[in-house]
Amino acid sequence: MSAAIKTVGVCGAGGTMGAGIAIVAARAGFDVICYDTADAALVKAVDQSRAFFGKSVERGKMSAAERDAVMARLKHSTDIGALAACDLVIEAVFEELSVKRKLLGALDAVCPEHTIFGSNTSTLSITEIAAGCKRPDRVVGMHFCLPAQLMKLVEMSPGLLTSDTVFKAAWDWTVQCGQKPVKTQDKPGFILNALLVPFNNDAIRAIEAGVADAASIDTAIKTGLGYKMGPLELIDLIGLDTQIRLSEAFYPVTLDPRAACPPLLRRMVAAGLLGRKSGRGFYDYAGNTMFGA
Repeated sequence: MSAAIKTVGVCGAGGTMGAGIAIVAARAGFDVICYDTADAALVKAVDQSRAFFGKSVERGKMSAAERDAVMARLKHSTDIGALAACDLVIEAVFEELSVKRKLLGALDAVCPEHTIFGSNTSTLSITEIAAGCKRPDRVVGMHFCLPAQLMKLVEMSPGLLTSDTVFKAAWDWTVQCGQKPVKTQDKPGFILNALLVPFNNDAIRAIEAGVADAASIDTAIKTGLGYKMGPLELIDLIGLDTQIRLSEAFYPVTLDPRAACPPLLRRMVAAGLLGRKSGRGFYDYAGNTMFGA
């Protein structure tokens, strides 16, 4: 195990992305402190994680003893002070610059000087986020992909002031977790979402135009292109409201009409159809299981 990073904190661990990142870290043998402001969200994440690993045991991917050991490494707290024990803290909170800057400022006051701060942002500038704390040299972009517990890609982005030593330590940690890091510039969307957001919007516009329904479009993409998940299934997983925020981040920068938010997407969000987290999006959902469980 890395001598530098032994305990990992995840902010926003009550959410889908945060819970997945916590699983990645605990599964790799690290002690994990899962932080969220809402206790109910943490309780839900614990139940989902337990169910996820339960399925892994059923499928013969891990033993019951291994499952119990991983779950024992996951600690949960609504007290940000608990993150003082962490060598690396990854934030996966609401995709809004002011929120992330405020969180980094709070972490600055709590965490020791050696702590590395990772941001899971997919739309915001790492340099601008890092301006929220007094040690921007220790802030690095670490964009995991949904669902983090299944997807290997991590887009690693240094800010203008990120030190080479910090970037390497964060890179090495992702490798040790069994992930596949790639280095990107500090630009909205990095690699994956810069290509994926317009593509997902195209799928929504195909529904708007009456080309086909969601299930048929997803089936065509999965069968024809070999994708494991269709674009509309993916939008339901990340949240339709998140797709709007992604579109709003990219369009002003690129002026690509494909990146502009489709009207159907705005109407669905206005109606409360947010995807898996609301129980209905382009598909209907039931139960409280984590994707892949």
